[in-house]
Amino acid sequence: MADKIYVVDTNIILQNLQNIKNLSQEGKNIVVVPETVLIELEDKKRLMDELGYQAREFARFIAEAKVKEVDHENDYKVVKMFHDPHQIHLIAKSHYEAAIEYNHTSESNDKRIIEVAEVAREYYKGHKVIFVSIDVYARIFGLFKNIKTESLHEDRSEVPKQQFFKSIQTTSAVLNEAIYKPITCLDPQYRPDNFCYEFIVEDGSKVYGLIFNEMLQIVSELDFRGMKVKPVNTRQKFFMKAILSNVYNLLVIDAKAGSGKTLIALASAMRLVDKGHYDKIVYVRNSIESLDRGADVGYLSGNDEKFRIYNMALYDTLEFIAKKALKRNENKDDADAISSKIVELSQKYRIEKLWPGEARGRTLSDAVVIMDEWQNSSENTTQLILSRLDNSCMAIVIGSNRQIDNPYLNKYNNGLTSLLKLTAQQHDELNMFAIDLQKAVRGRFAEFSERVYENKKH
Repeated sequence: MADKIYVVDTNIILQNLQNIKNLSQEGKNIVVVPETVLIELEDKKRLMDELGYQAREFARFIAEAKVKEVDHENDYKVVKMFHDPHQIHLIAKSHYEAAIEYNHTSESNDKRIIEVAEVAREYYKGHKVIFVSIDVYARIFGLFKNIKTESLHEDRSEVPKQQFFKSIQTTSAVLNEAIYKPITCLDPQYRPDNFCYEFIVEDGSKVYGLIFNEMLQIVSELDFRGMKVKPVNTRQKFFMKAILSNVYNLLVIDAKAGSGKTLIALASAMRLVDKGHYDKIVYVRNSIESLDRGADVGYLSGNDEKFRIYNMALYDTLEFIAKKALKRNENKDDADAISSKIVELSQKYRIEKLWPGEARGRTLSDAVVIMDEWQNSSENTTQLILSRLDNSCMAIVIGSNRQIDNPYLNKYNNGLTSLLKLTAQQHDELNMFAIDLQKAVRGRFAEFSERVYENKKH
């Protein structure tokens, strides 16, 4: 018999299917999925976002499992399934004490899930039964019923304090000698996540450099010559230089709202296509929709219209670039001219919109793949997208850990953070780059909201 019995809440599965496998511990423990959880997952399957993806992943997982036994008790049924090596038991009650209150559906469902945890305690007598949920209120309902409860074990100390940008004092003579030499000549404390440097020389002037294969490369204004969209601050320059240099395979950017991350990524990707390094740009956006909006989206026909609400950041960025291209043209403020230019840019750079649910079974080649809003993606989704890319691709992952909309993820466990953590070491398979964009450049409203609201959180 199993060591422990874990009764899981819906949010455990919606965060990441891998949680089920982790709790199972290679079949040592039984994972119990209440009937109410199955109903909630069924409702989520139609969504076109991260939550829908996770719900469908679980559906595939269960579909691949084998039914070993169905145990009929007086007031409940237990369906025992086996997905080698995991033991998954589904429990449904014939009658629930908690009635469904449509104004408080979530609370009603939580109470029904706890009722199943009580059934599990009776059914698996002699074994430790634990209810696992991310939701503190659901855990409190469990405690009211004397059920042992746990959240997921997320060790926050696992998120290192990384230093993507370093500033050091030196002399011009030492700096000139160090160019194209190992960075350890200038910084004996260099670590793999130190990608960007500011060197302050004796006369007070500053020189900037990127690190690739532990070698220093100077960042110059000449790097951005001919760009219609130019970087406006130091960290944007590092970001754009890193893309344009075309030496990094995977770039990971944690950026504040309004910092220009999507604009810099798209404009730089266009330049790489212009130079013939890549054939197209693939834009992947992982957003979380509201249930109301999700219902509407589900009935729209055609992918372009269906996912337009997710791709507004892309459309806004293309509109900005289109206006820049038309700047000296008398039609620069004409809506038709702008719309026509957006179509032209989309066709010229073969810009393809992709949502994670479409990626399964595909292989992307010769593309700059921009993965936007990645703080709302799980590690599972991150693996899905990255595993679709062949060696001819570059991936740019951008997001903001200050704007997590996925209720089942936090800044310690999302796909953006998992990649940022990986920059703390070097990898044989590919070259990584990371930077955090800290300054809002969108304008006074972004600066105001950042100053007034962000500072209150600390």
